[in-house]
Amino acid sequence: MPQEKVVLRNCGAIDPADIKTHRAREGFKALEKARGMTPEEVISEIKTSGLRGRGGAGFPCGIKWEGARNSPGDEKYVIGNADEGEVGTFKDRYIIQNDPFSLVEGLAIAGYAVGARQGYIYLRWEYSYLLDLLRGAIDQARAAGYLDGFRIEVRQGAGAYVCGEESALMESVEGKRGEARYRPPFPTVAGLFQKPTTINNVETLMNVAPIVLKGGAWYAGMGTERSRGTKVFSVSGDVARPGVYEMVLGSPLRELVEGLAGAKDIKMIQIGGATGRIIPYDQIDAPLAFESYLGAGAITVYNRSRGVLEIVGRTMEFLAEESCGKCTPCRQGTEWLVETLDRFRRGEGAARDIGYMQVLADTMALSSLCGLGQAACSGLVDTLKYFRDDYDRGISGK
Repeated sequence: MPQEKVVLRNCGAIDPADIKTHRAREGFKALEKARGMTPEEVISEIKTSGLRGRGGAGFPCGIKWEGARNSPGDEKYVIGNADEGEVGTFKDRYIIQNDPFSLVEGLAIAGYAVGARQGYIYLRWEYSYLLDLLRGAIDQARAAGYLDGFRIEVRQGAGAYVCGEESALMESVEGKRGEARYRPPFPTVAGLFQKPTTINNVETLMNVAPIVLKGGAWYAGMGTERSRGTKVFSVSGDVARPGVYEMVLGSPLRELVEGLAGAKDIKMIQIGGATGRIIPYDQIDAPLAFESYLGAGAITVYNRSRGVLEIVGRTMEFLAEESCGKCTPCRQGTEWLVETLDRFRRGEGAARDIGYMQVLADTMALSSLCGLGQAACSGLVDTLKYFRDDYDRGISGK
């Protein structure tokens, strides 16, 4: 199945440092069109498109914008989340490297729609080398008159995985330690500096200009009933052709990992990064959609030489290290799981611990403050279901 490039439409076709090449491919025409519409009409097109957040949660973009638009107050904010700290993701980096102007345009349209005069792009610290390119795109757009009445600043993170979560990100932008907030209130009511705020992932914002230009119905014509449009995937691991691919939602996973990325002898696939789901090879024909498996777009392929306990154990070590420590279920739960999985990796596990891990996974999913703790055990639970023999072999005496 060939790729369908909506988000990646300009990647490789423009000079990311020259706004003239972007304008030659209908650049900023969507922003001009949007400003000829009412904000409500712009939001209506986004709602019609069925665009959902591409950062992992999949919340409807139009509803988020509408919530901020309808919240009282003259001071509002929009944020582009370019933190991309999820393990195995590198699509947003690729997008910014090749088409920063579409990100600027999408954020400006979002600002117009919700009534914000200030926007921020929160850039991952490890992507510092993209800072000049991104600021150059903003400066060129401003000089060309596209950002009149709307200001965009770039704020850099400090390397914290948890700041990919929107409330922790806002804390960081405000100059505080990156920790998740209690909700409600939600960001559309009391977000950045306690003002109505919308936060969208880079990939989400890249869809905005084509939707405004071609209409929400055009976009909704791609994908499935609950997963409209396309999705960009970062494919890595045991594949012949790792890279960034864009597929129509609902496409079979097999088309991506075997057809495009050239994977062979697959044992399992993790979808969505460190907190993503893990599926065995016999489910490779699952559709890439929100109603099945999706997440942030990281696809990591493991062949039959890989050990399940080693992969799950290392992932849990990472999550324990990156937990902000604010809530007890995540702070203590991840540490206990690291210790327990380490015993299984050494062949010193106890049979009763398998049941304890399952109970703890349910507890963390229900009571953790943010998505890190809530989804930390996704891979663990899946491998207990599909690769139970690997855990049984880690029990002392077996």
